[in-house]
Amino acid sequence: MKLKDIQNTFHNELDTIYNEEEVNSFFFMLIGYYYNMTRIQLTMNSEYTIKDVKEILNALELLKQQKPIQYIIGETEFFGLPFKVNENTLIPRPETEELVEWIISQQQIANNQQLKILDIGTGSGCIAISLAKNLPNAKVYALDVSKKALVVAKQNADLNHVGIEFIEADILDSAIKIVSASNKFDIIVSNPPYVREKEKQLMKPNVLENEPHLALFVKDENPLLFYETISRFASQNLRKKGWLFFEINEYLGDDMIDLLNENSFRNIELKQDIYKKDRMIKGIKG
Repeated sequence: MKLKDIQNTFHNELDTIYNEEEVNSFFFMLIGYYYNMTRIQLTMNSEYTIKDVKEILNALELLKQQKPIQYIIGETEFFGLPFKVNENTLIPRPETEELVEWIISQQQIANNQQLKILDIGTGSGCIAISLAKNLPNAKVYALDVSKKALVVAKQNADLNHVGIEFIEADILDSAIKIVSASNKFDIIVSNPPYVREKEKQLMKPNVLENEPHLALFVKDENPLLFYETISRFASQNLRKKGWLFFEINEYLGDDMIDLLNENSFRNIELKQDIYKKDRMIKGIKG
């Protein structure tokens, strides 16, 4: 079957579900993954014939069911680095890349060579690993409640050649203890579950039906559950003038400012993402 015919089949089957640009993106990702061909190679040789089309046509069927392309090929890119992903981990978002960039861009952080960093709710490990890669002298810890997610995160640390200390624990467990009083963190960062149950109706089926709800949703009556717990934890486990960073629900920016103030954080800054939505916040321990 010629590659151009496969591409036409993709559009015939998928253009009613996705836009044309997305379908082209899926197609080029899959020919790169299955046949090691680039977009340029295809453009120059559209008559190229593929003998075994079973895998790419299976992928087409999964796309018709709105399974995320990242789960189909089992990998994605985040902050310029390769990451394995599966149904036990969220697919990293560009907004989270912005959070990582924000942390790294802080001059006091960039100039500090002996940082201790904790990522809470690490999932695929994208935040922790990206920080470890860009702050090579930092000691990075990554915590998650999901054993299956940590398996993937450990694979990603190996894939990107960084050393991370992984911790399987529930941050909501009031008895949790990670460091001693004399050995506190310089930075705590978290992208915890923050989508309220009532916001499910705003989500696309490919997210709602595939990505782990454990990492996505919180109850409507207590949307700040993780933020409250992590803020208290950070107030006890950050060194003085240590940094706390969160990715947040776009609708709860003012609530987050109040929460950090209540936990004695100072120099609080709420930051919008590229879509002009309140998406991240930082504070410094007083």
